[in-house]
Amino acid sequence: MIDNLMQPKRILVLYYSFSSQTKKLVQSLLDGMAEYEAEVVCERIVPAIPQHFPIGTIPKTIKKMIVTLFRQRVPIEPLPRHCFESYDLILLAGPTWSYNPSGPVLSLLDRDGKQLFGQQAVIPVISCRGFWRLHWWGIKSLLKRLGARVPNGIIFTHTSKEPWCTIGVFLKLAGETPERLSWMKEHYPKYGHTRQQLDEARRFGEMIARAVTQNQELERLEFNTQLALYEK
Repeated sequence: MIDNLMQPKRILVLYYSFSSQTKKLVQSLLDGMAEYEAEVVCERIVPAIPQHFPIGTIPKTIKKMIVTLFRQRVPIEPLPRHCFESYDLILLAGPTWSYNPSGPVLSLLDRDGKQLFGQQAVIPVISCRGFWRLHWWGIKSLLKRLGARVPNGIIFTHTSKEPWCTIGVFLKLAGETPERLSWMKEHYPKYGHTRQQLDEARRFGEMIARAVTQNQELERLEFNTQLALYEK
């Protein structure tokens, strides 16, 4: 009994990142978690078919947007065995693709979902342009169907206003640099997440690790701030 009480809490972070935005958020979360004595395991979801960013041309970008709208799966490499061990919390992070979870994350849920997430507490982490609600509803429903408990969620959106954000992301995917175009840079100064959002993600990481190590309720964590969004 004493040995069990002294064992560190364990957190598994699984993520897929297409344009490095999710990767940056995850690294900030990990930096925050390092402030507490939890065992944190982080693994990247690796597509079996390489996904190139930027996509490169407007026709290829339009095609990608259409197939992802219909939730096309992207096959992934096997996860290491230690991912299937017991954890006190799992974070599942990834970008929004045409209002949906990304193809690699959908493949993970299809192939390993029951074994990974059944009877586990899972917090989704979403990186997106701005239209995140369908993604959030979908991944929450899929996880619950697999037997997971979803006590909370983290959503970080790009900070540029619409319609400039959508135009900027589309051009970026097509291989352009919209933040340097004379007609765009005033409305679209930066692709992706800001330094302030990454700092907020680090603070969230501290909150999560503190809650896990101190047996606090994950539902009570407040992730709806000026720099992030969340709706239960």
